[in-house]
Amino acid sequence: MKQFYLFVIFLAVQVAAFGQQPKEILLYDKIEETIPEEHIHDQGGNLIVSKVTNPSLTAYIPSGKAKAAVIICPGGAYENLHIQREGFRVAEAFNKEGVAAFVLKYRLPDEQIVQDAAFAPLKDAQRAIQLVRERATEWGVDPDKVGIMGFSAGGHLASSLGVHYDTLLVDNDREINLRPDFMILIYPVISFSDEITHGGSKHNLLGDHPSEESVKFFTNDLQVNTESPKTVLIHAGDDGLVPVDNSVYFYEALRKHHVPAELHIYSRGNHGFGETPAFGEWFGRCIHWLKTEKEI
Repeated sequence: MKQFYLFVIFLAVQVAAFGQQPKEILLYDKIEETIPEEHIHDQGGNLIVSKVTNPSLTAYIPSGKAKAAVIICPGGAYENLHIQREGFRVAEAFNKEGVAAFVLKYRLPDEQIVQDAAFAPLKDAQRAIQLVRERATEWGVDPDKVGIMGFSAGGHLASSLGVHYDTLLVDNDREINLRPDFMILIYPVISFSDEITHGGSKHNLLGDHPSEESVKFFTNDLQVNTESPKTVLIHAGDDGLVPVDNSVYFYEALRKHHVPAELHIYSRGNHGFGETPAFGEWFGRCIHWLKTEKEI
């Protein structure tokens, strides 16, 4: 209960800073927590969440007519979620551009919390895009302009939805389209090939001894086809945690299948873009790409 109140207080601070009420919406009926959700803050004061039992979307809805929407998947190596720095802050920036944003607090692959843990994040991503399209009219969203964005391991989740939207993990009696219209991938984990993967993300999602089948399934550059969504990728060449090859391989796979794609590689920035490039620099490239692709 204490963690819940801390989360509410944090959202209230967001309102004061931005002037609009973000609203948290559960993806499913509330599940009784077997392990309390954990909230901590990093050295910069940014909120980090783990032990997620009740996945949710936090909706940031700007005023105006029908608009594009972006579902944002924070990173954290499938161990935790950097939900402020790679979630709420980004959602606010999208709102300033007239874009609706939904921060996805997805379940992490913990067998103590969820069965079939490796597929829990992807199931939550499918439910998230389903929910946004189900309530598109209510939120003033164009259902044909709903994309997904992800950072680091969140980029792996976002790209997993982009290539596995037709692997149905949710009830979908209304046959809602689960395919993102576009993807924005920021220093993403793409491949689970040992040569270029981020070992922590792979281990946390698939465990100690994953099968070849599961590794291939979640090596997303191998799953691209002609129906994969248009994509922009942004990475740093000196990323020492998630090699830039992840973005390069995905870009090449998209181009091979004639899917519109754009790739920006900064010479410096390491993982997380702590000091450079500045937020406005890389985020501005995302907005420019969305405008070029006529999504906004």
